[in-house]
Amino acid sequence: MRRYARTVAAFALATSVVAGTAGWVSGDAQQALTGPPPGSTQWRADRALLGTELPDPERSTPAEVASFFAGLSAGERQLLALRHPSVVGNLDGAPLELRYRANSLALIAADDPRYRSLAAPGRQILAFDPRGRGQVAEVFGDLRAAERVSVVVPGSDNDAGTFDRKVAGHGAPPGMARTLHEEAGPRTAVVAWVGYTTPVGVGVDAATGRLAEAGAGRLTRFAEGLTADGLPEPAMFCHSYGSVVCGIAAHRLPATDLVVLGSPGMRADDVAGLRTKARVWAAKDPTDWIDDVPNVRFAGLGHGADPTDPAFGARRVPADEAEGHAGYFAPGTDSLRTFAAIARGDAESATAGVGGAAR
Repeated sequence: MRRYARTVAAFALATSVVAGTAGWVSGDAQQALTGPPPGSTQWRADRALLGTELPDPERSTPAEVASFFAGLSAGERQLLALRHPSVVGNLDGAPLELRYRANSLALIAADDPRYRSLAAPGRQILAFDPRGRGQVAEVFGDLRAAERVSVVVPGSDNDAGTFDRKVAGHGAPPGMARTLHEEAGPRTAVVAWVGYTTPVGVGVDAATGRLAEAGAGRLTRFAEGLTADGLPEPAMFCHSYGSVVCGIAAHRLPATDLVVLGSPGMRADDVAGLRTKARVWAAKDPTDWIDDVPNVRFAGLGHGADPTDPAFGARRVPADEAEGHAGYFAPGTDSLRTFAAIARGDAESATAGVGGAAR
């Protein structure tokens, strides 16, 4: 009876938190972008270029896509990128160098002021979809040569149009990825992945798992595409609502580590509930407002247990030097130093000196 009363009280608090934000307004509800990349209809119909059926962007697995491209000549690959840049640039399993080239072409062709900075020379854009609010993924470091790969999965208010915002610094996806790569070193590469429709504000979308469910499938396919292209299994760094995405994807996600920071919950009661072979880490700094969000799941609202609770069973990442919800990747912080050790694959170093770490 007491446990039921606590659940009802937590639900009431969760409802009041959500209802007290502008995000409760139904007009802020986001429609998840799903399905194959733009241009897929023309891609499916194109048999003239190679005289054969091209892999279906929606139904072919990343492994099948990788096998298809492995059988092509360099010239044939380039012709496909020139003819179908929006498909090749977002086709998980295609060679990453070809995806960089295709996305560069797609960005130039789009000539959209919102995305013009993404087309700057030297940027390694691994995915770009201009539909809706836009989605993008950018690589920091030499992904092909990297011994260890990491992927940053951000939370609310992120899309291709806000990707290059300057005010957020190390709190924005490219800033997180850049500082992590600089701290982890040249043998690593980091991907800033804004490959799903994120919530806007802290409202109903952020309090439910609808967008995270759609994002989990896209994240899984993206990670499978990396491994199909011969790259190492990545470590996932999942911030805020991004940790909900990672939690839902965990049981099928090829990853060495799941690192959640500023998490409202992972839609699991504990590490065992994630059903993952990856090591699970959690960080929350003392000044993060996420600590005021009730860790409850009731009537579709909330995301469950706090991953930093010792009972959850995650390895604890120190974060006393981080400030606020967006401060975990700030240079010089204990959280960034630990993240870098995880990104290098040095789990023992990351754990050393961490008091009370749950394993």
